[in-house]
Amino acid sequence: MQLKGKIVDILNRRIFKGEITIQNGKIIAIEAMDCEENHYILPGFVDAHIHIESSMLVPSEFAKIAVTHGTVATVSDPHEIANVLGVKGIEFMIENGKQTPFKFNFGAPSCVPATRFEYSGAVIDADAIKSLLANPDIKYLAEMMNYPGVIYNDASVLEKLKWAKHYNKPIDGHAPGLRGHDLTKYISEGITTDHECFSYNEGLEKLQKGMNVIIREGSAAKNFEALIGLLDEHYQNIMFCSDDKHPDDLLLGHINQLCARAVAKENDVFKVLQAACINPVKHYNLDVGLLQIDDAADCIIVEDLNDFKTLQTYIDGKLVYDKGISKIKTVAFKNLNNFNTNAKVVSEFRFESNTDKIKVIECLDGELVTNQIIADATIHDGNLVSNIETDILKMVVVNRYKNEKPAIAFIKNIGLKEGAIASSVGHDSHNIIAVGVNDQAICNAVNLLIENEGGICAISNAEHKVVALPVAGIMSDKNAETIGKQYADLDKMAKQLGSKLNAPYMSLSFMALLVIPALKLSDKGLFNGTTFQFTPLDVY
Repeated sequence: MQLKGKIVDILNRRIFKGEITIQNGKIIAIEAMDCEENHYILPGFVDAHIHIESSMLVPSEFAKIAVTHGTVATVSDPHEIANVLGVKGIEFMIENGKQTPFKFNFGAPSCVPATRFEYSGAVIDADAIKSLLANPDIKYLAEMMNYPGVIYNDASVLEKLKWAKHYNKPIDGHAPGLRGHDLTKYISEGITTDHECFSYNEGLEKLQKGMNVIIREGSAAKNFEALIGLLDEHYQNIMFCSDDKHPDDLLLGHINQLCARAVAKENDVFKVLQAACINPVKHYNLDVGLLQIDDAADCIIVEDLNDFKTLQTYIDGKLVYDKGISKIKTVAFKNLNNFNTNAKVVSEFRFESNTDKIKVIECLDGELVTNQIIADATIHDGNLVSNIETDILKMVVVNRYKNEKPAIAFIKNIGLKEGAIASSVGHDSHNIIAVGVNDQAICNAVNLLIENEGGICAISNAEHKVVALPVAGIMSDKNAETIGKQYADLDKMAKQLGSKLNAPYMSLSFMALLVIPALKLSDKGLFNGTTFQFTPLDVY
């Protein structure tokens, strides 16, 4: 098989007209020659850090859409399903992905649970990490979120890092805002990447100290604008990722969108493509071709080098996307889940108090970090309640693995004026998170998800909508078009209820992520992510 067009040789920084000959899935010849074709041939895009589960799609359905945008591989952390189902969940992701030609590269989740301050569905200890890393299907040790454990020499954390070094597999970082001596200590333990930088100076310091910075642009966390200025000088140590991308966003684009934005900012196209195509393959030692002789024929044909509209995608020489049609087939699988809590009653969402002031989580649109603010308490009949006038709304986290009393806090900037929204996609343990204008609406939303054994939902005075997520309570068993439309409809309803957030459900899903400062809520209580300890809701 031959491909003709303008060949983009990123490694040698040249573009020339020519022909690529592919045999048995490999590139056996690349020849410069004149040809009529004016499209561009380049290596496929690689997402350098993603949780496939956040697309609400199983790997095979994710692959079906990703190839339409020129993505041929991902560096995938199965952290989310691991927190629900442990090693069994990781095995599900690997086996489902293997039934497609797409090149998934899964890691061993290093923090299951992410902290001891929440209840998850599984535990992956150092012995389990050792077994996972011995598996050739596991390519790296996934994001070490417990950076305090690294800095203060937690024995179990250091044991996990030790096994990654033993098997000579890369170690991914996760250290938002970490600077100075603490950052130096963190890096000294062999941690080589970070996708959590949210300022230029933070990214610059990490690069100068030898880390690779992965520029993230997902459905909730968007750091492209803050960090893209680093690319020009540091392009050899920059990668692109989406981290968490909801299905409606995935249908619109993937890494190709970041390339288009970077080029639009007048970045050198070779530097952009180095970050998008080359660096992840080299850093993680992936079996992904770079458009060189003897490489796997993992390449894409794009219309131009401005918008990067994909015309065709090849993986191991096989045409997997062709001018609007994905050739990756649907894969049959059995749903697996872990949902063991009973329906709740309204009285369980009362919070008895006589305080005048409360600590409130301030949600920041487009960020995973939050602020802690102090606000006036609204009390009815001894119960702390939501105040829609000040946009201080009650938020709850409900343990979905066993029957426990709901944890209660308050949040600003969700913006609801009516009803409630809820999700069983709640990083990292994926308990149920709900926010509402009153206790009854919150209770109804929580019970709707318990009834469906997972999903996302919205409740108004007149109706309710739910998107069921029967695979581990975090993924659909449907295709991207179906789940994407359902999710978009639900997103629209949440905004009709008053939310002004760009992605209300994605933002909601991170409000229990304790390893990101400053204030979050776990199923065990309100948590200060800066001091790494629980904190009371009341202020006296």
